[in-house]
Amino acid sequence: MARVAAERGLEGDTYFSEKQGHLADLAREAAAGGAKLLIAVGGDGTVNEVVNGIAGVDGVELAVVHRGTGGDFVRTFGVPHELEGALEVARDGATCEIDLGRATFHTWAGPEGQAWFANAASAGMSGAVAKRVNETGKALGGKVSYAWSTFAVFARWRNAQITVTVDDETRTGAMYDVIVANGRFLGGGMKITPEAEPDDSLFDVLLIGDISKKDLVLTLPKIYRGTHLPHPKAELLRGGKVTIETPVPLPVQLDGEQPGTTPATFEVVPKALRLRVPR
Repeated sequence: MARVAAERGLEGDTYFSEKQGHLADLAREAAAGGAKLLIAVGGDGTVNEVVNGIAGVDGVELAVVHRGTGGDFVRTFGVPHELEGALEVARDGATCEIDLGRATFHTWAGPEGQAWFANAASAGMSGAVAKRVNETGKALGGKVSYAWSTFAVFARWRNAQITVTVDDETRTGAMYDVIVANGRFLGGGMKITPEAEPDDSLFDVLLIGDISKKDLVLTLPKIYRGTHLPHPKAELLRGGKVTIETPVPLPVQLDGEQPGTTPATFEVVPKALRLRVPR
C-alpha cells in the first residue's frame, strides 16, 4: 500500500496500529510533528480513531483509503472504495470543512467519558448490532454482515423507554434506537438519514419507535435506497445538541465502536475536520 501510494506521488511516513486507540495517538503525534495530510487506511473504526487524534487541529487534512468492511463514512462524500480512485482523491482532491460530533457518555468501567465521531452515533439496538458484527467477524462482507446481525439482535431485543431532547424539543416513549447522524450511511450501506449534510452544523436525529418484525422486513430494503422516510413509527428531528436518557443503560455506538452506555449527550462541533473529497 505504501509503495503504491508513493508511486502516485504520496510519499511520507507509514504508521501501523498496535492496539485499539493507538491510531489516535499516532495521528496526534504526526500532526504535532508538522504533518499536513494524514491518509487513514482502513474502515470506519480507523477513521474514528484518527479523528479522535486530530479533531479541531488547525492545518491538518484527512484523506481516507477505504480498506474496511462498512465504508459508511466515505459514502456520503463519494470517495471511491477502490484503491486507485481513493489515492487519486488523497493526492488531487478538493478540501472541505465538515462538522464532527462530540459525545459524552458513561464508559463501561463506570466514569464519564468523552469522544469524537465523524459519521454517526446512536443509542439502543444499533450499538448491540455493531458489537455483534465486531465480535462475530465480517467474512460475509459489510452489507450482509450488518443485515444478518440486525435481524439476529432484533429477534431478542426489547425496546426501552427513552427520553430524547434535540435542542428544545423533547420526545419520550418506547424506542428501539436513536440515530444521531452527521453523515448519511451506517450499517454497511444503509442510507439511514438520506438528507443529512455533514457541514450544516446540525445532526439528523432519527427516532425509531416500536417497530415489529414485519416492519423491519418491509422497511430494510428501503433503508438501503434511502426511501424509508417518512415512516409512521419513526421521526426525524434536527439540532445541534442531543441528550438521551434511559431508565436502564443502553449501549452507545460511535462510528461502529461501542465506548459505553447512556445517559449520553452529543454536540455538533462545526468545521472541526478538513477532509479530502472528490473534485
